[in-house]
Amino acid sequence: MNLPNKLTVARLGLAVLFVTAAYSGLPWAFTAAMLLFGLAAYTDFLDGSIARKRGLVTPFGQLMDPLADKVLMAAAFIVLLDVDRTAMPAWLVILVLTREFLVTGLRLVASSQGAILAADKLGKQKTIWQIVCASYLLVMKAASEAPMAWIRPLFDWPVLGRSMMVPVLLGVTLLFTIWSGASYLWKNRHLVFSGM
Repeated sequence: MNLPNKLTVARLGLAVLFVTAAYSGLPWAFTAAMLLFGLAAYTDFLDGSIARKRGLVTPFGQLMDPLADKVLMAAAFIVLLDVDRTAMPAWLVILVLTREFLVTGLRLVASSQGAILAADKLGKQKTIWQIVCASYLLVMKAASEAPMAWIRPLFDWPVLGRSMMVPVLLGVTLLFTIWSGASYLWKNRHLVFSGM
């Protein structure tokens, strides 16, 4: 297994550790969860970058990299929904998960026909915005714990405050989630309609 694929598998493990930390009940649980999420998100950047630069793109990576992203983001959004429904509304989580299931289903259909559908640019933009949104909410949650208390005053600034940033980040995340999903389905509509 090459390095990018190891990083992809590590991201799956980090997603499990992220959820474990978030629900550990420790006084610094969300500080640990935030750091684990950040590390997992960084592996997403690293594995793709290394694979392209070193010519290590593999069918395993093309399939598992987007899947690992989906597992990480689903874990983050569900945990955030569970701890703060005013910041992470259930309808947004449902839309995000629906998009991910549809795209994964399409990839399975393509795989059954011997094709591999890699992530496209819009899908990568969607992932970036989902990571930014989840990161902001995790930092905000971690700021209520002692190790991250130093960052709490930043959330009092109007530009960085919850009342402005949460709606903006949720809106942009929603836009890219729907846009990238619709674009992906449209580009690969021949696979959708071929089995009907």
